[in-house]
Amino acid sequence: MAKVLLEQVSKQFGTVVAVNSVTLEIPDKQFTVLVGPSGCGKTTCLRLVAGLEEASAGNIYIGERLVNDVAPKDRDIAMVFQNYALYPHMSVYDNMAFGLRLRKYPRAEIDRRVKEAAEMLGIQELLARKPKQLSGGQRQRVALGRAIVREPQVFLMDEPLSNLDAKLRVQTRAEIKKLHARLQTTTIYVTHDQVEAMTMGDRIVVMKDGLVQQVDSPLNLYEKPANLFVAGFIGSPAMNFLEAKLARQDGKMFVDGGVFRAEIPQAYIPKLSSWAGRPVIFGIRPEDIHDRAFHTEVKEGAALRAEVDVHEPLGSDIILYLTAGEHSIVARVDARSQARMGHSTEVVIDMHKMHIFNADTHEAIL
Repeated sequence: MAKVLLEQVSKQFGTVVAVNSVTLEIPDKQFTVLVGPSGCGKTTCLRLVAGLEEASAGNIYIGERLVNDVAPKDRDIAMVFQNYALYPHMSVYDNMAFGLRLRKYPRAEIDRRVKEAAEMLGIQELLARKPKQLSGGQRQRVALGRAIVREPQVFLMDEPLSNLDAKLRVQTRAEIKKLHARLQTTTIYVTHDQVEAMTMGDRIVVMKDGLVQQVDSPLNLYEKPANLFVAGFIGSPAMNFLEAKLARQDGKMFVDGGVFRAEIPQAYIPKLSSWAGRPVIFGIRPEDIHDRAFHTEVKEGAALRAEVDVHEPLGSDIILYLTAGEHSIVARVDARSQARMGHSTEVVIDMHKMHIFNADTHEAIL
């Protein structure tokens, strides 16, 4: 097991910069998730660590060893791919044992490792089957098992759950986390699914256009996004962004969004005082907008009347798509809400959960 370090690493494909001067340290034993939209550079970063791509600039270390010129087979890593990459003519046992046989491990050692990994993953009864006789979830476990038997310093996982159905994804997600807790192997996991990233990662690296936007714990990414992109990417439904101005009056400060005027809690005024009179972007998550009828306890909140465009009941709560003046707003409200499509409803914004962003740079102010 070892830490992974990328120092000012870049990768260009012709004129396209896929990874742009990324510096990132992944501590030993940590489960780190790289997340971002398609084309952000997350898979390229993983392939650079694996040695499947050569860095255009910068250094990559696994443990204390510089691996820029080390062949993939000698980097002591194991990779799990999106498409499983199993040999169709081999049994599950032979698929899991194949890499160890290539490295000339003793037969008894191969047998021990394969059977231990199979037990860990609950696939002992599948060892004699061929991949075509397995379900998608079982194939994914075999792919994980093939990586586990290597006992590498680092696991690299490239969207390993994307081919599974929703229920199986949740189940396999939990299995991978339990596996990491047991093996304590440094793991780099790539996904475009922010829910997957939030539930699995000890630490999350959010990427966009080849650049690292923020590296933090799941909770800090959710509560303290560094910029507009991170705020909009983390969370489902996404955070609402409204163009507004900050105004002062009688020792108080307000967010003025045209159709609403919301008082800012006193605790936030010192940090925002220099922005009085300037345009900003006001951010509020859907779960921090409540149906007024069921959240009378929100004391420092801004009441807003809006038209209900779409009503999506989810059982535990309701997603409302609202229009207030020029603003489109999404709210996640109590399941008892009586708001209905085509009617107006009154919601209240919890101002203690607000975010304020620089309208020009999109960096977080609060």
